Amino acid sequence: MSDQANPHRGETTLVLDGVSHALRPSFAALTGAEEELGPLFALVERAGAGELRLAEMVALFWHCLKRREGLARDAFAEAVCAEGLAACTAPLRALLVQILRGRA
Repeated sequence: MSDQANPHRGETTLVLDGVSHALRPSFAALTGAEEELGPLFALVERAGAGELRLAEMVALFWHCLKRREGLARDAFAEAVCAEGLAACTAPLRALLVQILRGRA
């Protein structure tokens, strides 16, 4: 089942194996990511320096998933890996911009 993102809510779309997954950087999602990954500013700095790890990107995506029904985190991580870094760059960038700028 595809999930449509609402850009007016700061959401972006991650497509894995032809299925759209909406990513919503809500307060709850970002604090959950921060609990697991540490300070978000440090995460953004690592990403800007090209030092963001695949596991960190997957964790950020996982916490920001709008709907997780029927998804196991391990399977989700494998799907992200299979899709490749190039396919994940745009949604990652959109989330990082939302972390820094918030919704305009």
